[in-house]
Amino acid sequence: MLQEMVDSLQLPKLLKFNDGSLVTSAEDWQKRRKEILDILCEEEYGLRPPKPFKVTAMLNSINEIAYAGKIIEQHLILSADMGNKIFSFPVNIFVPKFVKKPMMIVYIAFRPDLPDRYLPIEEITDEGFAIAIFCYNDVAADREDHFIGGLAGLLKKKGDRTSNDTGKLMMWAWAASRVVDYLETRNDIDQKNIAVMGHSRLGKTALIAAAYDERFAFSFSNDSGCSGDAITREKEGERVEQITNSFPFWFCPKYRKYARHEDIMPFDQHFLLAAIAPRFVSGGAAVEDIWADPNKQYLSYVAADEVYKLLGKEGFVHPDRLPQVGDIFNDGTIGFHMRYGKHFHSRYDWQRYMEFMKKHRIGK
Repeated sequence: MLQEMVDSLQLPKLLKFNDGSLVTSAEDWQKRRKEILDILCEEEYGLRPPKPFKVTAMLNSINEIAYAGKIIEQHLILSADMGNKIFSFPVNIFVPKFVKKPMMIVYIAFRPDLPDRYLPIEEITDEGFAIAIFCYNDVAADREDHFIGGLAGLLKKKGDRTSNDTGKLMMWAWAASRVVDYLETRNDIDQKNIAVMGHSRLGKTALIAAAYDERFAFSFSNDSGCSGDAITREKEGERVEQITNSFPFWFCPKYRKYARHEDIMPFDQHFLLAAIAPRFVSGGAAVEDIWADPNKQYLSYVAADEVYKLLGKEGFVHPDRLPQVGDIFNDGTIGFHMRYGKHFHSRYDWQRYMEFMKKHRIGK
């Protein structure tokens, strides 16, 4: 049933090179993955900013007895040396005191004043996780500022944006990688088990971050929908026209040409999911989140599964039907859950992602 649904969408082929030849081995896939990442840069998200020469951290404050003495809370400023310019942004880190080498989640947040109801910090750290948080607006403003502030201003070229100029989703994803640059200098976390997580537009960002940075062993994308984890062809709710009209600055300018012409895109969102293979990826959906389209989210993971299988992984373990409320599929390298309710990053979602990560912890 599901494979027939995927086939009917006539998606661009994951296991076929741009020249038409077939991908038949893990070695082939590494070359094909490079093609896919290049396509997504050129056609959707824009070019990835260059890697900095180095990243340094300045500790602003520390509380070693936070949250009833259970957590070490640190507030830092990370600075990326870009050659003739320095880009800096704040990061807050919470590490459970009584867990040796906790797994780490890099959380891309909507606001700087977290934790709150969107981020239940005690529940997360009581489950044995450390968490590093940065606010996306501290990297590049989520509005049409003509790319003059933050990282956008640092990267801006003279004149109008050209076809593949970097969009802000890619900038926020780049910042997540700079957090990992810093985390690699620490010996109090589990370096093999670092995840990136976000909700909605920041769920899209989490997928981009993991696709382009293999140091993320896990990627968790909550309700990311259009231009994130949902197939665009025949999608309900938001599509290229709506998202590029409202948020053109998230993408490279070329992406807008596919409005109402999704059928000619040389990619779809299963490309983004597959680019994370063979590492772990898990998505969450809400039954009332029609704008994101849970069914097309689900089919995107189904479509990406063939790459995981080629690489000898379990891939997506699921029944041969569309998702239902209460589904939790976390046996394979690809995970998915669907809950009651609307577009929101709930405690239920956090619990599912933490369960998935604990179940598949590398080196346990």
